[in-house]
Amino acid sequence: MQTDVILAGFGGQGMLLIGKLLSEAAMAEGREVCWLPSYGPEMRGGTANVTVTIADHSIGSPVVSTPQAAAVMNQPSLEKFGPAIVPGGLLIVNSSLIKIRCERGDIDVVYLPANDLANGIGARRSPNVVILGAYVAMTGVVPADAARRQISEHFGDKPRAVELNLQAFGLGCDAAMQHLAATGRSPRLPGLSAAASPKES
Repeated sequence: MQTDVILAGFGGQGMLLIGKLLSEAAMAEGREVCWLPSYGPEMRGGTANVTVTIADHSIGSPVVSTPQAAAVMNQPSLEKFGPAIVPGGLLIVNSSLIKIRCERGDIDVVYLPANDLANGIGARRSPNVVILGAYVAMTGVVPADAARRQISEHFGDKPRAVELNLQAFGLGCDAAMQHLAATGRSPRLPGLSAAASPKES
């Protein structure tokens, strides 16, 4: 098994952080991982993104030009990475900040109001963690509890931050499960059949 995702947004939206949390959760599960950040010209309105590749075997290259999945926090990221996703892949869109729709019909698109959900629990700095929860629940790439452990460890010296970010993660998971229920699908890695996907934890 090998899968990859590009997590993208403006600089400061925390996409590199959730890429790190995802990578550490996968490593804790014994997977091979590549974490490749790209800061780009975010100060001039561009994108800051990170590519995370997770596999059960050695990874040949960390560079991904056609990702299996992407999660985008802003419109420039949608415009850059939405067209690159492989057919059958997954796109998670932060609909709080992105008001246009993806025109592709050959990928699974989840519109997730990440900022609104985070703000609703007083976690205005955690829309990125909402996105992480949705990706983990949509794909089953790592057990949700493995991601929760990494969140708890990262924010460990700030109990209130741990609580809020775990809540934000749960909101993303819940939204993803609602999407799956509405579409009659089960959690799976993009590009793999449901039968070939890892078991949900």
